[in-house]
Order: sequence, then structure tokens, then C-alpha cells
Amino acid sequence: MRFAFITVLLVLSFSTHAETPADFQKQFAAQAQQENPAFTGFSAEQGQRFYANTHGKEWSCASCHSQNPKAIGQHIATGKTLAPLAPAASPERFTRPDKVEKWFKRNCNEVLGRACTAQEKGDVLSYLLSVR
Repeated sequence: MRFAFITVLLVLSFSTHAETPADFQKQFAAQAQQENPAFTGFSAEQGQRFYANTHGKEWSCASCHSQNPKAIGQHIATGKTLAPLAPAASPERFTRPDKVEKWFKRNCNEVLGRACTAQEKGDVLSYLLSVR
């Protein structure tokens, strides 16, 4: 009985931490509004440009995740295979706050040499959500 109770608590705690990409969009929008009071929304078009182009460093998002975010990628330094980035191809993408924070932090630093703004994160996520 005690084991069943603990199991139920664990399942409930994990399910409350699961989020959707739309939840992250809302969080990024609130952050973007704080960073820039003139914020008017995210742009999938801007996100696509950000994803595909370099930004003063050698790599772009597409360098590792491929030009098609529905395709499997490969990290150019480690050779590690990367699951598709688009939620349409990998439904588990953008569902865990810890992973979203970790990977934006690491990847933005590799691509930009700095943290991404909330606007940049939201634009990229808008683009990835538009990929069907």
C-alpha cells in the first residue's frame, strides 16, 4: 500500500512538470515583454532566419540540427546523433523545463557566444512549431 501511494505521488509530480511548447511560448512572451516593453509577438520567419544563419560564430542551429528540423541531426564537434528538433517530428521536444533551459543555454552560447534573448527563443520556437 505504501509503495502504491509513493508511486502515485511520483507520477503526479512528474506529470505536473511536463509542459507543452505553447507553455514555453507564454513564458518566453512574458520574459520578452519584460526585456522589451515594445514586444509585439514572435515571428516564425525571424525564427527560421535565426535557425539557419550564423551569428558571428562558426555555427548556426542548423549546423548540428540540419536545415530541416524534422530530420535527424549530428553534432559537428562530437558526432552525436541528435533527434529531430521540431515537435512535429519529436513530440517530446519542449516538454521539460529543465531540458529547455539547459539546451537553450548551451546552444545559444555555442551559436551566439551569449545567452539568447526571450525574443530569440520565442522566434525559434515559433519557427519549429510551424514545421509540419
